Amino acid sequence: MPGDLSPLWFVVTSGVKALGVFTLVLLGVAYTTLAERRVSAWIQDRIGPNRVGPFGLLQPIADGLKNFLKEETLPAEANRWFFILGPMLSVMPALVLFAVIPFASPLPTPVGTVDMIVADVPVGILYVMAFSSLGVYGLVLGGWASNNKYAFLGGLRASAQMVSYEVALGLSIVVVLVLAGNVTLTEMVFRQQQLDLWFALPLSLGFILFLISAFAETNRLPFDMPEAESELVTGYHTEYSSMKFSLFFMAEYAHLITQSALMATLFFGGWDIPFWSGDDAFRYQGMLIRGFGPDGAPILADPAWWKTLLTFAAFTVKTGFFVVLYIWVRWTLPRFRYDQVMQLGWKVMLPTALAYMMVVAGSVLVLNELGLPWGFLYGLVLTGVSAICTAIFVFFLDRGRIMSGAGASRRSGVPARTLAAPIGVPVGPPADTAAD
Repeated sequence: MPGDLSPLWFVVTSGVKALGVFTLVLLGVAYTTLAERRVSAWIQDRIGPNRVGPFGLLQPIADGLKNFLKEETLPAEANRWFFILGPMLSVMPALVLFAVIPFASPLPTPVGTVDMIVADVPVGILYVMAFSSLGVYGLVLGGWASNNKYAFLGGLRASAQMVSYEVALGLSIVVVLVLAGNVTLTEMVFRQQQLDLWFALPLSLGFILFLISAFAETNRLPFDMPEAESELVTGYHTEYSSMKFSLFFMAEYAHLITQSALMATLFFGGWDIPFWSGDDAFRYQGMLIRGFGPDGAPILADPAWWKTLLTFAAFTVKTGFFVVLYIWVRWTLPRFRYDQVMQLGWKVMLPTALAYMMVVAGSVLVLNELGLPWGFLYGLVLTGVSAICTAIFVFFLDRGRIMSGAGASRRSGVPARTLAAPIGVPVGPPADTAAD
C-alpha cells in the first residue's frame, strides 16, 4: 500500500480510479471514431458528420444507439458460443491495459496522497505486453467460429501479423528497459525527468521501430491485412452485426489509444511537462534511491492538485497527438502487399531491432564504465549514437528492395508478379511475353 493512505482509503481510491479510467477509455473510444471521421473529412476536403448535436458531437451516441437497435445475426453453420466469445476476447484486453499507465502526477487529498495510476505493479510493461498479445485470440476465434473462409483467412492473417511484429515491438521496448533500468512505467517517467531528455531522442530508432510495430499490432493502415476489404470482404468480422460487430471496432480503437499512451509514456515523458521541474513529484516504494526520501514518501517537488491537472493535460495532449497521427496515416498511405508486410517484419524490423538493442546495451555499458553520471550529457551521447543508427535505418537499409511498389518494379525491369509471388512458387513470363 503506497504512501500515507490507510488500507480502507487505498481500496476506495483504487476503485474510484478504476471506474474513472474505464469510463474515460470508453468515452475516448467513442469520440476517437468521431475524430477519425472528422480528420478524414478534413484531409479529403469534406465536412464530415456535423448534424447530430452541436458540431456533430453527439454522433458517437447516435451510432451506439443504432448498433444496439440493429438486428443480431447468427450464421446457421457458426459455432454459437465461440462466435459470441470472439468479440469479448478482443475488447477485454484492450480495456484493461490502461490500468498500469500513469496519467498524471500524484494528487494530494485530505486522506493522503493518491498516485494517478490504477495499479502501479512492479511488472508494468510486462503486463502490457502480455495483455496486448491476447487481443488477437478474439480475431482468430471470431473468424474461425463464423465458418466463413474469408473470415477465417482474415483471422489467420491477424495472427501471422501479430507474431511477425510482436517480436520487433518487444525488442524496441527492451532498449527502454536497458536505459531506464526498471519495468515500472512510473519509474520510466521519472528517469526521463532525471535525464532532462525524453527517450525519443536517445532512443530515436527504438521509437521508430515501436511506432511501426504499433501500427501493425493495431491492424491499422498500411498494415490492415486482416481487414483488407478489397480481398476479404472486411475479413474476420464479415458475419458479425449489431453490437458484436461494434465490439471489434471498440477493441481496435481502444488498442489505438493504449498504444498512443504507451508511446507518450515510454518515449515522450508520459505526463512530464517539458522545460519545467515543478512536476517532478514521485514516491518510492520498497527501496531508497540516492537518499531522496523515506520509503513511500513524496520526493522532489511537492504534489498539488493544480499540478495533477496540468500533468494530466500534458499526458492527454501527447496521447491525442499520436491518435491523430494514426488517423492521418490511415487516410494518407496505401495498403502494403501481404508479402511486403511479412518481409518487412522478418527481414528488416527483427534484425534491425536486434542490432540496435546490442548497440544501445554496449553504449550504456561503456558510459557506465567511464563513470559518466546520469543526466543531460549522458543523454546527448546516446542521442548521437541513436542518430547514426536511425540514419542508417532510414536512408540505407532497405532502399526499395522490399517496400518498393509496382511502378518501381517496372522501372527496375523486375515484374511485379515476381515480387508478389510466395517463395518457392515458380512464376511464368509476363502476359505480353507469353502472347508473343
